[in-house]
Amino acid sequence: MADMKPQVYKDPRPAEYFDEFHAAARNGSTWVYTLARIVCSVPTILLYRLKVIGRENVPRQGALILAPNHFSQMDHFFAGVYLRRKIRFMAKSQLFGPPVLTAIFKHGGVFPVRRGHRDEEAMKTAFILLEQGEMVLIYAEGGRSRSGELGEPKRGIGRIALESGAPVVPVAIYGSAGVRKWKRLRFPQVTIEFGQPLSFPVEKGVDAERQLEAATEIFSSVKDLYAGLATRSAARSASRTPDRARA
Repeated sequence: MADMKPQVYKDPRPAEYFDEFHAAARNGSTWVYTLARIVCSVPTILLYRLKVIGRENVPRQGALILAPNHFSQMDHFFAGVYLRRKIRFMAKSQLFGPPVLTAIFKHGGVFPVRRGHRDEEAMKTAFILLEQGEMVLIYAEGGRSRSGELGEPKRGIGRIALESGAPVVPVAIYGSAGVRKWKRLRFPQVTIEFGQPLSFPVEKGVDAERQLEAATEIFSSVKDLYAGLATRSAARSASRTPDRARA
């Protein structure tokens, strides 16, 4: 944890700075998305030995919300490598700024959520994309957990699920908490599991309590998937340990 940069919880830039990125996202992603996926697929699969479970639970068309847990910036790539559909990512606004990365985001269909503010423009973009039948990824915890443990759900994903009526696929990403160890040439094995879609009847203008209730239900499914992956990983590790080492 010591090598992590301090979190910046509020983006000081004005909302207007991000207008071009919302406009670009609403117009769709370009070939940049496909190129980025191709370039990142090889190291993602080979170095992290990425395994996928439940890919058949992701509908091939129609509005859809992917709701993963979040430990690493690599989670974006882990989520998308084995899916044929393009993912539209909601990303924290602080990622927009460096020229090359920002250009990739802009043309790859990524849209910002202005951190530390009530960002209705991000919500508007999410709803527009879902109305267009897109698949939108929203981290259920609202941001990256830095503790190595699952965090708590944020109500934003609950609001989007309820007001859009789009099905939600809970997603567990196991192993990515150790991704930062690549600097020491240690690459953890990562497994991603897509759960059964959850459906919510459309509810407009829901209050904060109801939003959090829905978000909690979604994240409970993520937690169940994650616990299952953790149990299987522990069992595999135990089976590889010699009997005398366990004695």
